[in-house]
Amino acid sequence: MTSKIRILLLGVLIAVFSCNEKNADNNSSQDNNLGHPSLILTKQGVKEIRANLGSIPIFDETLALTQEEIDAEIEKGFDVPLPKDYSGGYTHETHKKNYVLMQKAGVLYQILNDEKYANFVKDMLFEYAKQYPTWPIHPKPRSYSRGKVFWQCLNDSNWLVYTSQAYDCIYDFLTEAERNTLETDLFRPFADYISKENPQFFNRVHNHSTWGNAAVGMIALAMDDDSLLQRALYGYKEAKIDPNLKDNDGGYINREGDMGFYANLEEPFSPDGYFTEGPYYQRYASYPFLIFAQALQNKKPELKVLQHKDGVLLKSVSALINLSDADGEFFLLNDAQKGMSYRNASLVSAVDIAYHFGGNNPELLSIAKKQGKVALDDAGLAVALGLKSGMEKPFNKKSIELSDGANGNQGAVGILRSEGLELVFKYTAHGLSHGHYDKLSFALFEDGDEVVQDYGMSRFVNIEQKGGGNYLKENTTWAKQTVAHNTLVQNETSQFQGKYDIGSKHHSNKYIFSVNDSVQVASAKEDNAYPGTKIQRTFVTIKDKGYDKPYVLDIMRVSSATSNQYDVPFYFLGHIMQTNFEYTKLNTPQILGKSHGYQHLYKEASALVNEGNVKLNWLLNNKFYSYTAVCSNNDEVIIGRIGSNDPEYNLRNEQTLILRKKNAKDALYVSTIESHGTYNPVTELALNAYSNIDEIKVVHNSKAYTAVSIKTNNGKTNVFILSNENSEKEAEHKLTINNKVYSWVGPYTFTENQ
Repeated sequence: MTSKIRILLLGVLIAVFSCNEKNADNNSSQDNNLGHPSLILTKQGVKEIRANLGSIPIFDETLALTQEEIDAEIEKGFDVPLPKDYSGGYTHETHKKNYVLMQKAGVLYQILNDEKYANFVKDMLFEYAKQYPTWPIHPKPRSYSRGKVFWQCLNDSNWLVYTSQAYDCIYDFLTEAERNTLETDLFRPFADYISKENPQFFNRVHNHSTWGNAAVGMIALAMDDDSLLQRALYGYKEAKIDPNLKDNDGGYINREGDMGFYANLEEPFSPDGYFTEGPYYQRYASYPFLIFAQALQNKKPELKVLQHKDGVLLKSVSALINLSDADGEFFLLNDAQKGMSYRNASLVSAVDIAYHFGGNNPELLSIAKKQGKVALDDAGLAVALGLKSGMEKPFNKKSIELSDGANGNQGAVGILRSEGLELVFKYTAHGLSHGHYDKLSFALFEDGDEVVQDYGMSRFVNIEQKGGGNYLKENTTWAKQTVAHNTLVQNETSQFQGKYDIGSKHHSNKYIFSVNDSVQVASAKEDNAYPGTKIQRTFVTIKDKGYDKPYVLDIMRVSSATSNQYDVPFYFLGHIMQTNFEYTKLNTPQILGKSHGYQHLYKEASALVNEGNVKLNWLLNNKFYSYTAVCSNNDEVIIGRIGSNDPEYNLRNEQTLILRKKNAKDALYVSTIESHGTYNPVTELALNAYSNIDEIKVVHNSKAYTAVSIKTNNGKTNVFILSNENSEKEAEHKLTINNKVYSWVGPYTFTENQ
């Protein structure tokens, strides 16, 4: 602990133990389950926090740093400007800062019992209460649901979720007349605006509505308003919404059936805790989901919200951690910005709440320790005490399949983990309006580094220079399109024609997910992405005892009623070292196509190849990788780069290799990916820089079975056989290949050294 933090902590302890006797008597005489605070802090929780201060390091340090931050802001003063900016602009960032400061100051008032923090919150709230009724709808017109404080109701809801906590913390500090003023002039009109006046925002099943539901629900709990709470839990029933209305991402808004917080708990989450919009937006929605659930558990325990759907909210936290790489950064499924991780403040609260209310799972303590801070509330105290007692255990990320869909029957995400490699295979539902047209796509990581990437989204969040920090047009024209992903593109057209109306109706289907020590298999099928075309893709990670690293086998079978052009992009990151095929590099790059994302790709080089293998060898972060693919005569290899038709430089100029097959009904793509060597820039030595695989060959392919042989440079030949139509674990199979009979039980077999 630094000397600065020790000094601050001393001040904390002095402030706590100088609480006046009147306040102490009042606290002790009241039932701890009644009154205020009661949302994220409880009366009993405040007592226990005060009793443990000075002996719970992670909590003490978080508290001291928070006090230092808020003291500096109190000294500086605050501003409540007339709203006018998009994300990243002054007014947007100031109002965003204000609600965070109020929440923190309210918590400090409860823990330290220092009235300067309550007065800071009170003064800011009354300034908002004075100005809010005079503000028009936000002047920026881009959102389908414009706010008043911010350009969209989503951010207004953020404001109310945080501010509700601050109000709960200073509730008893205020007089009844002051509370009446705030509730009449600010909180009720605010809640009505984001719900009754914007039902197209409030009544959806979407992360936007989760924030809206939680905002109205949190202020309802703080004001003890059961009528408003019912609106939050079950939606605004009197609304009439145009059935054709869409949001800014192209998703339909109107819906039949349930709405409100419970509907958002029920539909987007699978029984495994996977959130259909993907981990980036699950991280964003986790805060309102869990902070409101925490408040309901404290204030309305009879609702048993944390037990709803077999405890899906608590499961979702572990699911989200499993959807991160070795460094804790989330995999880029659907719209997602690179670099987002479980160190985000939203996940600090989520991990603490899951630990406190979910049975004190010691593995969550190791995540909290990596986060390096806790929430300053009852849940954060529980984590701090667990860490103090040495209860933590490592969070053991294993290979896992997380189902998608409310009932777990709309595909899944499969993650194969093996010796530092993490392969993420996507065979899900669309993911609401944040979904991409990328069925059966994948990405590959090693030790936390992307090796084969998913592009993510085209957006610079909260950077005003780039479209006000909002989604750029290239998110639609590039990032969502199929060619931006590592999966099949037919006839240079995105899956489902790149139309949300079609894509949102379909999902891929799970086929195999099987894990053992040396061979792990994930397989799925997609029958709707292109009418008349069926696709099956299978990934296998194989640990060969002769090598340090496992390798990946990728088998994709395509069958169609018509002849088509098939492209499979491969978005490797790093510097090309060598290829085993001769290519023609163009003097001037050509734009690869006209639409569906192809207009954003440059063709830099190409080659027509013969039957056999093509090999790409590249270097990334001082590690060598090789990609080996089976090709047929006259297959085309295209080396391309992202960035054409991008006048404002909104896209990253990264490379790809595309395998193209023309005029084919049926197609088979088979490849391997290896991590196999290192380069030391100090010693200037390259070790094991070349591929360990000599040859891969399709030795059988029929409707029933596909078999691939893999010959390595240590003289071994391994054979993997997949049953294409029967995935039953007890099914018996027999297949003769080159006069050798293979017999096995189950959907696949792997035979070494044949």
